Order: sequence, then structure tokens, then C-alpha cells
Amino acid sequence: MSKFQSRTVQKAMADSEHGAIHIVLLPYPTQGRINPILQFGKRLAARRGVRCTLTVTRASRPHVAAISDGCDPGGFREAPDVDDYLSRLLRSEATQDRPVHALVYDSFLSWAPQRGGAPRRGERVCAVNVAYEHVFGGRIKLPLAHAGEEPVRLPGVSVSLRLDELPTLMVDTNGCPAYLDLAVNQFKDLDMADHVLVNSLYELQPQEAEHMVSAWWAKTVGPTVPSVYLDNCLPDDKSYGFHLFALVIETKVWLDTRAARSATYIPFGSVTTPTSQQMAKVCTTLTSRKLWVVKASKISKTPEGFVCKVASEDRGFIVTWCPQLEVLAHPAIGCFVMHCGWNSIMEGLSAGIPMVAVPQWFDQPTNAKYIEDVWCVGVRVQPDDEGWVRKEELERCVREVMEEERSEKYEKNAADWKETWRRRGKPRAMMFYRTNYSSFGYGGWLRAQRRRGSSRMARRGAEPWVKTCLMARERDDGKLLDMVRS
Repeated sequence: MSKFQSRTVQKAMADSEHGAIHIVLLPYPTQGRINPILQFGKRLAARRGVRCTLTVTRASRPHVAAISDGCDPGGFREAPDVDDYLSRLLRSEATQDRPVHALVYDSFLSWAPQRGGAPRRGERVCAVNVAYEHVFGGRIKLPLAHAGEEPVRLPGVSVSLRLDELPTLMVDTNGCPAYLDLAVNQFKDLDMADHVLVNSLYELQPQEAEHMVSAWWAKTVGPTVPSVYLDNCLPDDKSYGFHLFALVIETKVWLDTRAARSATYIPFGSVTTPTSQQMAKVCTTLTSRKLWVVKASKISKTPEGFVCKVASEDRGFIVTWCPQLEVLAHPAIGCFVMHCGWNSIMEGLSAGIPMVAVPQWFDQPTNAKYIEDVWCVGVRVQPDDEGWVRKEELERCVREVMEEERSEKYEKNAADWKETWRRRGKPRAMMFYRTNYSSFGYGGWLRAQRRRGSSRMARRGAEPWVKTCLMARERDDGKLLDMVRS
């Protein structure tokens, strides 16, 4: 989720020597959260008169300028306020005749609006956000482990969730307290943002999306994937163009030798840390026609000699990283075995690939619920009584998705979502202003609120997400508010 505040276009133009709007993008420093905000920035930068600067921490900088994450060199205990680094960056840009007119920041960076010194904005996901917002507002008390066998129905969430389908940190608050704090406190100072943008598509979770617009005036702007996988309005936009890990080009060579819809893609996320036992169990399922992505630091957890054996017996292909979207778009891929991270879901649906859900933690169990029971594009594996996913269970799920009778249903539904992506999936947050209003367009409504006032306007009846320009007249001075829909 993202938050946004902006000055008027005239003021921004006057402030900039070169007449360009300067927008700083501040993502949370993991690959999965950098990619969406970077892709959003590409769409902004493609607009005439807009300049974007991507700001990352030193831990994630390959070829871009970095700010500190507060942990160098003496570690977190000696770190100063991280928001001070952002303030310094903004002041530095101003002294070099590159004043920042807007800040787009990840909602996990809740400190960003405090010291930014510039108009702001931030980024977030649907059903899970609704759940954590209830926690932040005190309407839900954690942990929910006491909920028992009865499914939990959360206001604004369209489905009931069993205990094993809830976000894991809502059930076990001791699992990762720091991450729980990020998830809950991302709603802090939400009212300071001119916009709250969500990397999702309205059609995916309409009830949840409506709840978010009523609570935060949030707007879905996804899917934030490269243009060639959506509307192709930016023909050169074929990849995110920013990777924290090296890519293996040989992946395509291997895929080109496989028949259509015959290969299974199995990646391990950059955050997930499996044990040696878990890795060994997954290795036993790696038969032919499987592309397995294992980060270099996790290769050591595979059984001794396993990688060489796979290569020599042509049982599959193992790489340390690969361009996931390019892989999913390859005609050889017929199944996506995933941990159900939100980015991977967006990419899988944009490619129209059926899924096998193997959720681990955080929002993944809830996302898996939607994959299996709401969107019906795949199946979730069922762990045994000890919480392990057995080889036989994973193989059963892959067969169901790729070979058995229900596979046609999964493939059709995934293809339908791919078409919906292409038809409705253009990022829709290309908004520029000629007044001092903050504007939100959502589900047939156009709303505007003065940044330092209480006047509001609303308009019904507009078809959501059509290519149009809605005009609202400001009563005070007759100026026009333009919302340019991409």
C-alpha cells in the first residue's frame, strides 16, 4: 500500500528549474516490495514533465544512490533516526535544483511522513490490510489463537477464515514481533497522505476494496507489472529492471526444450528460510520438468550431491534466481508452486498460470484461501498433523492442477484472470492536479478533499476505471480539478 501527497502542478513547475515534477520513490528494501513501487514509478516517469528518483537502502543498492537503513556501521542499536536520512536526501536534492514535489513511500515505512518535508504518498494489499487495520483500530484483539474451530468473519472481508487461513502473525504474535509491528503500524498517520494506493485489481477483492475506500479513500492501482504483460503502452518495459540477485539466462534455454504447459515452476521466496529437513523433503519431489529456484544461500541445505544428480539425470533445472515474469510468460510453464506472496500472485494471474499454494507465514495463508476458494485458480497443499507438507501431498496437488479433471477449470479461470488483467489492468494512478485538492477516484466515485479544509465533493455514476477525464469545479475560485486516467 502506498501513500501520497502532492503540491499543485503550477507550484511544482515554478519550483523546478527544468519545469519537471520530481517524485521520490521510497520502497521497503526487499525485492518483493521494491518491484511494485519501481514499476509504478516507471509509469509516472513515462509522463511528460515527470522525473522519478528511486531511493533504496545500502543493503539493496546495485546501481542506484542509497540512503542508510540506520544499521551502518555499528548495527541497529547505534542507529540514529532513519527518517533523518530521508530529510537529508530531500534537502540535498533541493540544494541541487532538484526539489522534491511528492514522496511515494511504502506503508511499512511509517516514519516517512514525519520528516519528509515534502508532500507524501505510500503502498499496500486488500484482505490482509483490512484485517490489520481492525487490529490497529482496536476492534480485534490479538492473538486470535483462542478463536477455536469456528471460522472467523472479519468486517470488510468477503470470506470466513479458519485459524490456519488467517495471517499467521494474528494467530501467533510471538512469531515475528518486529514484522507484526510493521503490519499494524503501517496505518499510523494514514490521514497525512493525499492518497492511499493499493497494488491490486478491484475485481480481485471488490468487497475488500470497497471497505478500503470507505475507511481510507484507498484506490487500487495494480497490477504493477511491466507493461508488455498488460497493455504494452510502454513497449520497452519488459522487466522490472532492478534485481537484488543475479539472473540466470540459461533458464530460457532449458524452458525452450519443454513442451507447452508441461513444466512446473517452483521458487523459494527471498524472505522464506526453509530448514534442511524441509529442503530435503522438497528435493524428493523434484522429478522431470520442474524449474526450481533456490537462492544461493539455501543450496547448502539440499542433500549432498543433489544439484549435480538433477543435472546429470535431467530431472529438472535448478537456478539461484531467475526473472520470474519471463519464466511465467513462457509457454512451457503449466503450474506455479508458490508460497503465495502477493507479488507472485499478481504475476501468476497476469500470466494466466494455475497455482499450487504452499503458504508459510504472514499474509500467505489468507492469500492461499483466495487462490483456492475465491478465484479458483489452484489448490492449497494440506500439511500433516506435524505441520509438514509431505512429498505425496505436493505431488497430488501438482497432478490435480496439471493433469486431472479439475485442471481444465483451473486453467480456464487463470486464463480469464489474465484477460481481465489485460483489459482492466493498466495502472491507474497517473493523476496530476491544478488545484489544492487531494483526489480519489474509486468504484464510480470521484471525491476531492481540500488539504487544509473540510470541503468535499462527490460524483456518482462514473464507470470505474474507464479512459476518461472527470472534471470537478472548485466552488471557491472556479479552477478545475483534472483526473487523468491512464
